[in-house]
Amino acid sequence: MKLINRLTDRFAKVEPLPVGTHHLQAVQAEKPYRIHLRLKKDGSGILILNASTVLQLNPTAAEYAFHFIKGASPEEAAKQISARYRVNKKMALEDYNNFMDQIQTLISTPDLDPVSFLNFDLAAPHSAGLTAPLRLDCALTYRLPSKTQAEYAPTKRVDRELTTEEWQTILEKAWAAGIPHITFTGGEATLRDDLPKLIAHAEGIGQVCGLLTDGLKLADKKYLNLLLQTGLDHILFILQPDNKESWTALETIMPEDIFVTVHLTLNKGNVKDSEPTLDRLAGLNVQSLSLTISDNSLHETYNTLCDKAAELGLTLKFDLPVPYSANHPVAFDAQEEDNIPDGAGRVWLYVEPDGDVLPAQGKADQIVGNFLRDELNEFYF
Repeated sequence: MKLINRLTDRFAKVEPLPVGTHHLQAVQAEKPYRIHLRLKKDGSGILILNASTVLQLNPTAAEYAFHFIKGASPEEAAKQISARYRVNKKMALEDYNNFMDQIQTLISTPDLDPVSFLNFDLAAPHSAGLTAPLRLDCALTYRLPSKTQAEYAPTKRVDRELTTEEWQTILEKAWAAGIPHITFTGGEATLRDDLPKLIAHAEGIGQVCGLLTDGLKLADKKYLNLLLQTGLDHILFILQPDNKESWTALETIMPEDIFVTVHLTLNKGNVKDSEPTLDRLAGLNVQSLSLTISDNSLHETYNTLCDKAAELGLTLKFDLPVPYSANHPVAFDAQEEDNIPDGAGRVWLYVEPDGDVLPAQGKADQIVGNFLRDELNEFYF
């Protein structure tokens, strides 16, 4: 029987822990990690590891996670659990140690499937009974570098950009609402001089922080190191395969100690060289790939490249914010009438440079609120 389910049967019903979000950041660990635990009204919880793996926990398992995050020793946790549930202390200690071992295995093994190997219930994010998104995509600006390809242009120009202080307010509101993951996007987010300050602010709060960028400015090692030192956790790099400077920037970034996903938009101009492009990415030790297409006629080629990516060990990512391609492969089989990828508007929200909230990037006709002026519960259901 699964550990998490077995725990429910062992304990009598007790008053659940207070609703809220709890956070653990282990910077000095051999493999640094962050854990967010979101406790719900019924005592159950959602455990988020490194803003990527989402686990649904019943009330007892949520309590084990709570003690783990608070840094309780196994003996102290077992003592509190034993007293709270009137259960044998030895049994509580055994279950707590088993729980910790499973969490540590998940933390240290990035590609491990929790369902297959650890007897956890891995949550499909959109079915996890979320009370807040897991990620907020913040478009700091819609400005773009000169000579940017049209497919990367946003569909809406806003009247103004929020100030540094206003974005900091949004980050704080997001954290208070239980949103653990921020991705800075655009336009080109590195055109904002305050990007390092905003990354540092998110880091100081406790949020996992990512950046979607064309990467050209990151070829400057001094600027790249500044972003890394302020707390940037991952990069979504928009590859321009025909641009030598784009490859130079990627070659500068890859040796650094940061997780990188490369985004490639297939179009009729670059599709003929797409397979050599994947070979070159694999040669740079890229392990994560986001693919979109600019024309629906390339769908068959897209499927072929997905197979090649798998052969090269490139893991495909479908739920990240991407440039403004006409078609996103996730949406091909979507059942929603508005053709929004599964999870948009629930697992993640998108904030425009003026604070307006959309369910996903590129859906400018579906404004649901403004994150600066409104509270999350006014537009998130």
